[in-house]
Amino acid sequence: MGALRLAALCLAALTTLSQGVTYQPNWASIDSRPLPAWYDQSKLGIFVHWGVFSVPSISSEWFWERWQGEKPDPKVVQFMKDNYRPDFTYADFGKEFTAEFFDADQWAKIFAASGAKYIVFVSKHHEGYTNWPSKYSFNWNSMDVGPNRDIVGELATAVRKADLIFGLYHSLFEWFHPLYLQDKANNFNTQDFVARKTMPELFEIVNKYKPEVIWSDGDWGAPDVYWNSTNFIAWLYNESPVKDTVVTNDRWGKGVKCHHGGYLTCRDRYNPGVKQNRKFENAMTIDKGSWGFRRNAYLEDYLTMDELLETLIVTVSCGGNLLVNVGPTKYGMIAPIYEERLRDLGQWMQVNGDGIYGSHPWTYQNDTKNPDVWYTMKADGSSKDVYAFVLKWPTTDVLTLAAPAPTSTTKVTLMGYQAPLNFTKTGSQGVSVQLSEVQYALLPCEWAWTFKLTNIAN
Repeated sequence: MGALRLAALCLAALTTLSQGVTYQPNWASIDSRPLPAWYDQSKLGIFVHWGVFSVPSISSEWFWERWQGEKPDPKVVQFMKDNYRPDFTYADFGKEFTAEFFDADQWAKIFAASGAKYIVFVSKHHEGYTNWPSKYSFNWNSMDVGPNRDIVGELATAVRKADLIFGLYHSLFEWFHPLYLQDKANNFNTQDFVARKTMPELFEIVNKYKPEVIWSDGDWGAPDVYWNSTNFIAWLYNESPVKDTVVTNDRWGKGVKCHHGGYLTCRDRYNPGVKQNRKFENAMTIDKGSWGFRRNAYLEDYLTMDELLETLIVTVSCGGNLLVNVGPTKYGMIAPIYEERLRDLGQWMQVNGDGIYGSHPWTYQNDTKNPDVWYTMKADGSSKDVYAFVLKWPTTDVLTLAAPAPTSTTKVTLMGYQAPLNFTKTGSQGVSVQLSEVQYALLPCEWAWTFKLTNIAN
């Protein structure tokens, strides 16, 4: 375990333990729990959507619902008619989820190279297939059907060996599970599905794999009292093996999202663009149209590095974490387009990460005059350092920043560049940074550049 991660986890544990708090199964008590320090410091995580939906690998991870749900997608229906026998079922895809090239250590190396600090892996999506040998998902799990492996277990070991924090996504509901459908027909006045499926699975993965993120989803159809959410979270915070370090999101029942939980996700690809009062996470995808792998995706469907870095910078500037999703293939490979984006992201973080990791929102998020500049800050006593992220290199030899107020001891440096830069103060607030001596060919990055301003007054 790396020193920084160990320190963060220990701090989180000491903070919680020193309070001696027993959290009650209600939102007021649960929301009062301090967020473990490691999460806010990390800023960047990797989301991984992998399951039986990776076999058809068209449309999205919602393939089954779009094929046989209440409102089928005609294109998906036609695809099945054109390519599969009439009596083919979704369960038949299970044996084709082969994962023959799945190498957990190789995945972990790619994730570590991205600069991410934590991983959230889909243990079970809405299709109900569990990526671990669950006792509560007979013959519809990764040990009984398909890979014949404990995917969650293998990945948890590899991720931790790579000095990353391991977390799990879990869907509360399943599209076509008969117990869920019966509870729904009963207007959720019965809880057979929760008692026999959802909650046993959650307790199982926490006790067995000790994830330090529980990323809940699939909650929107029923209230939190149906899901028994607050009782589970109270146990998670009070008694579970990860009680002092675990973080949770906000998807625990109809009307709960964006209001309660450990941190807020509000909606997929949530990037508000303004500072938030509570910690949030922008869960988003490199493939603009799907969380799972798509065989029929075009290059234009993937975020460019400019787009990915802008999303990261704006999110962190406003106080959020970025959770970047990749969707592996059915045979267990992270496609080269994903790997390239993650490795390029990691190279950028090696140069500019000081302005990301452990940073905080500044007085200004976006520059008051330059819309292509976003800010973060770090403060140490009376000293304040501000990081200006420039999304587009200036067309002149001067970078004008209207927000910072320099002092007599302020210095301006370009992260990854060898020497401080000359600047002039513009009025009571603002600086003009001279770029004439900067050799463009020697710039440390191809996309987005970070200027560090030390000892800022505001």
